[in-house]
Amino acid sequence: MKKRFYITTPIYYPSAKLHIGHAYCTTLTDVFARYKRLRGFECFFLTGADEHGQKIEKNAAAAGKTPQEFVDGIVEGFYKLWDLLHISNNDFIRTTQERHVKVVQDIFSKMLANDDIYLGKYKGWYCKECEAFWTDTQAGPDHICPDCGRPVQTAEEEAYFFKTSKYVDRLMKFFDENPKFLVPESRKNEMINTFIKPGLEDLCVSRTSFSWGIPIRENPKHVIYVWLDALTNYITALGYDSEHPENFEKFWQDPESETIHILGADITRFHAIYWPMFLMSLGVRLPDREFVHGLLMMKDSKMSKSKGNVVDPYPLVERYGVDAVRYYLAREVSFGSDGNFTPEQFVERINTDLANALGNLLNRTVSMINKYFDGVVPEYKGRINDVDGNLEDLTKLTIESYERLMDDLKITDAITQVNELVNRANKYIDETEPWALAKDPEKKANLESVMLHLTNSIYVAGMLLKPVLVTASDKLFEQLGVTGDLLNYDNIYKYGVTGGLKVEKKDQLFPRLDAAVEVQYIQDIMAGNIK
Repeated sequence: MKKRFYITTPIYYPSAKLHIGHAYCTTLTDVFARYKRLRGFECFFLTGADEHGQKIEKNAAAAGKTPQEFVDGIVEGFYKLWDLLHISNNDFIRTTQERHVKVVQDIFSKMLANDDIYLGKYKGWYCKECEAFWTDTQAGPDHICPDCGRPVQTAEEEAYFFKTSKYVDRLMKFFDENPKFLVPESRKNEMINTFIKPGLEDLCVSRTSFSWGIPIRENPKHVIYVWLDALTNYITALGYDSEHPENFEKFWQDPESETIHILGADITRFHAIYWPMFLMSLGVRLPDREFVHGLLMMKDSKMSKSKGNVVDPYPLVERYGVDAVRYYLAREVSFGSDGNFTPEQFVERINTDLANALGNLLNRTVSMINKYFDGVVPEYKGRINDVDGNLEDLTKLTIESYERLMDDLKITDAITQVNELVNRANKYIDETEPWALAKDPEKKANLESVMLHLTNSIYVAGMLLKPVLVTASDKLFEQLGVTGDLLNYDNIYKYGVTGGLKVEKKDQLFPRLDAAVEVQYIQDIMAGNIK
């Protein structure tokens, strides 16, 4: 396994406020970064804002602002949302920052000098929303954008082009030699069959019809097209081609570091085809993995700012807490698949997993330890019986499967494993009937074992969920009396380490929600009645 990790989200377009779909991608990326740090790995986590383009220029004019003033206001909202969700990014890159602008101009000049870019004329179908050109085949007879489904218009202008034909064979060879580069595999098949095999045209990498972009030094009437500008953020943020390239050498070039891009399905083409080609042109190592997550949908429709069918995460967090929202995002939709957001699912997931299962297990266990052992967790004395041994074995197996799944970015599946352990521990209470054991002095050893095994299972579950439950995990540990070295992840491998702790009962970790009331509240958020 690699020593360190560099993980990125896409850089988001500040044309309007972010919604819960953006929160989904960034939260899941944050969960992985926190997991790696929890296990002692060095992890650099990047997110940011993609601030140039025709749509920004148009929206700024409509708002009576300069493009820079417009994006400054929107990006301030990005910072606030990531703080609200406890996102632990190490850096935030803005494509209007000088550290990015200068290097992008240098990159364009290098590609021009390498004869990878040439000046020509573009005529084709253009989608203003996606800022993407399409061929006749891709736009189809109805002239519809393949990504967003909106009508496209013919456009013609002088432009620079990147020679994709020069790198197609190398890219296909790279796909063959690195089967885990692009996952799920269906996305790789889509890239090959839909875009590469039909014939990949050279990519337009400059525009003259608007000015809000990075000007080309060699021809300033052109601005660098948004995708060449935006994609390079992953290396400009690390100091590529700058006076301080240390992070670039450490987290990108060093083979001991694994580079992972997390991205949405709608931008896969640019990341999976053009980004590797750009890096080949620069002579830079390609990323190790690109993981395409699914879309968070509203019923059967993609969540989109321009469609107005979005969920604002602010009132959700304010009412239910950051942990409930993070847990729902990480647990409800399998990471890599599309899923729907509904108020009913949100409330049910919080009630079922957090209130009824985890919160209730903690409350019952702490209450019994207070009642039967004056609040002190009994010491571990081995496997007293088969039912205790089964829970002990399951706890160890849960740790193993959780780590295997998390390392493979199967975050939702890993959390499901923890949830199954919690459910099993609740069932274990019913099987062992500690209230009955407490009535028989000769069964004190059995009762001690039950309390120890319950405490240890909760401790392990709390540690495994720590990357998701960023505040509730600490509250859980407070109730169990877990402090000091026990907060080190490695202690979960030592069964029975929780013996001797002094528990303290406090408020319910996750109070049960009134489904009817809360579903209505979330529906009001979706309708725009609550902000």
